[in-house]
Amino acid sequence: MSRIPPRPVIGVLHPGAMGAAVGAALRPAAGSVIWAAAGRSRETSKRAELADLVGVPDVAALARRADVIVSVCPPQAALEVAEEVGAALGTSARRPVYVDANAVAPGTVRRIGDLLGVDDAVDGAIIGPPAWERGRTVLWLSGPAAADVAALFARSPFDARVLGPDLGTASALKACFALQSKALPAIWLEIAEAARGYHVEDALRGELARFGVDYRAAVDAATGKESSAWRWAGEMDEAAATMAALGLPDGFSRAAGELYRRLAEGRLNRTSEP
Repeated sequence: MSRIPPRPVIGVLHPGAMGAAVGAALRPAAGSVIWAAAGRSRETSKRAELADLVGVPDVAALARRADVIVSVCPPQAALEVAEEVGAALGTSARRPVYVDANAVAPGTVRRIGDLLGVDDAVDGAIIGPPAWERGRTVLWLSGPAAADVAALFARSPFDARVLGPDLGTASALKACFALQSKALPAIWLEIAEAARGYHVEDALRGELARFGVDYRAAVDAATGKESSAWRWAGEMDEAAATMAALGLPDGFSRAAGELYRRLAEGRLNRTSEP
């Protein structure tokens, strides 16, 4: 028996580019899709309007009304958002299904489960861009109610797939994927900084070209992510915690996170020769 009623009220926290796409994808299965307007930017309000989401005053109002809550926020804010929902619910016997669809460590999503109820929490991992058409983005889900949540996305632009009943499995997959998709570009940021600092960039470009590597294209691809770098820094921190929990070296992720922080703050491209 599904833990989610037919035509549920679904709350989305918060409709950024990805959250708006998630909210729009859920509208056909929902009675309504709501979002918390308090403190949100004009850009967020516009995205919510375009996705046909219904605004409610704040997170407390959303938590009281929603049968399902989907959290789509920067990874460094995931636990804080869950705590805000928990505070709003208080001791109420009515507990919504809470989907943490953020790029967090398995340990983080388990803490969210401890906070909101293990049976009421679902671990979600989105791999791909905001989905407005099918075939590009997969939503991996794990946890006791994962199959119930996946059913809400049937025939939506998000290809929802269930990994199993345990919280943390989907987040572990996302962390491993993030290491190759975000830590590897960060290596190019560091290579470029060092090459500039030692004034060997032209020589390095030539040497890499001999082996079929386009140095400029690789560096441009990495630095072109500046607008997302602040979010990726948090994602790399969570990936580091994922690796450390297994006793694996976490330095790759920590270094990538620091490089993305510097990129976001405009602190790259300033290296000087020692």
